[in-house]
Amino acid sequence: MTIREFKMPDVGEGLTEAEILKWYVQPGDTVTDGQVVCEVETAKAAVELPIPFDGVVHALFFEEGTTVDVGQVIISVQTGDAGAGAPVQTAAAPVAEAAAAAAPAAPAEEPVAEARQPVLVGYGVSTASTKRRPRKATAATAAQNGTAAPAAPAAPAAPVLPAVPAQPTGERPLAKPPVRKLAKDLGIDLASVVPTGDGGVVTREDVHAAAAAAIAPQAVPAAAAPVAAQAQAQAPVAEAAVTETSARETRIPVKGVRKVTAQAMVGSAFTAPHVTEFITLDVTRTMKLVQELKDDPDLAGLRINPLLLIAKAVLVAIRRNPDVNASWDEAAQEIVLKHYVNLGIAAATPRGLIVPNIKDAHAKTLGELSESLSSLVATARDGKTSPADMQNGTITITNVGVFGVDTGTPILNPGESAILAVGAIKLQPWVHKGKVKPRQVTTLALSFDHRLIDGELGSKFLADIAAVLEHPRRLITWS
Repeated sequence: MTIREFKMPDVGEGLTEAEILKWYVQPGDTVTDGQVVCEVETAKAAVELPIPFDGVVHALFFEEGTTVDVGQVIISVQTGDAGAGAPVQTAAAPVAEAAAAAAPAAPAEEPVAEARQPVLVGYGVSTASTKRRPRKATAATAAQNGTAAPAAPAAPAAPVLPAVPAQPTGERPLAKPPVRKLAKDLGIDLASVVPTGDGGVVTREDVHAAAAAAIAPQAVPAAAAPVAAQAQAQAPVAEAAVTETSARETRIPVKGVRKVTAQAMVGSAFTAPHVTEFITLDVTRTMKLVQELKDDPDLAGLRINPLLLIAKAVLVAIRRNPDVNASWDEAAQEIVLKHYVNLGIAAATPRGLIVPNIKDAHAKTLGELSESLSSLVATARDGKTSPADMQNGTITITNVGVFGVDTGTPILNPGESAILAVGAIKLQPWVHKGKVKPRQVTTLALSFDHRLIDGELGSKFLADIAAVLEHPRRLITWS
């Protein structure tokens, strides 16, 4: 038999690491080429990884919740014919981290067969990140091996996850999903928590108690020192920061979607000169059209809402003002005019704010645009938006009105020329045909890159969007 290794692939442009969210296989399971073995979260999205060969899972190298660099081995698989007594050729078999640290000079065995990297659609494979970083011994692994000395025990024939504490019963700790999430957020290993709930269930109070003990070991009496040392050894010692909680503060590591969003917004705010303009308008006719389209049997099954018509209005306004659909090439010092529209829709998800875009939105009919919007929202809600869906956007819409907000000053999505914030649509007094009447009113805010769009062009673009929404028949006459 041959042991083949599967490394963390480059699952997105410019990404160097990913967090393992969930394993779908365990050692001993049979896998086939193309079978999804785990789900990982990059700084942009959650992605399922398929294994590129057949065999039996030999070992998992990292537990769920661990952030892994691109190029590191995450799983090994036994492949080939298994004859009786046939020798097993290993390729850098995983060992306990303490053993790896104790013998740093020991050369790893040469792989018998190099595992091909999977190419996920739209991602590509990194060829530069194939070196594995040296593993460091931790207090947790030293405690599990019962030694603090550098002497390393022999590697087991069938290695397991090195950071998972051994369970006396061999069973997964009992806890409800919210409690498991709390433990993950606080960096607490549920296996190290003493349960107080009925039937041995770990409660929220148990997790908080374990967190308090982990961050305040000096307050533990001398008699309890061995217990505190064990808890401290079992707590994750992170290569990145671990959430810390006290009675007055909670510190949460910035990673994943939140981290890349923060970096992108800072880069955008201090790179592109932002200008924001506002317009308040009467959208009563648009709201009536939304209702008429909902009642149209030809559109049955489609999701019809104000955002759909706003998106269509933006596309019509771009057609009338094509120079707004551009990007700035800093290296070449050129303005790049785009003859296509990849319309971004800002979406708030449990993992943070993401901006997937509808490719070639300018070429879609109203029905096709509705289907694309529905698919985009559903995929984002499920956390399945791919990195490719969030790349190469040109202009974005962010609907802050769903939160009851009147308007805002949105920051440009990096690389895009403009972003439109849509405020809440409210019934307000409005002068209509010379009389004050209750009308459906909203406020739009357009932020744009002043290197690409001057005040005149930005004002015309925003005014055209408003004109279409005030008189939606222009969706036909201006198209």
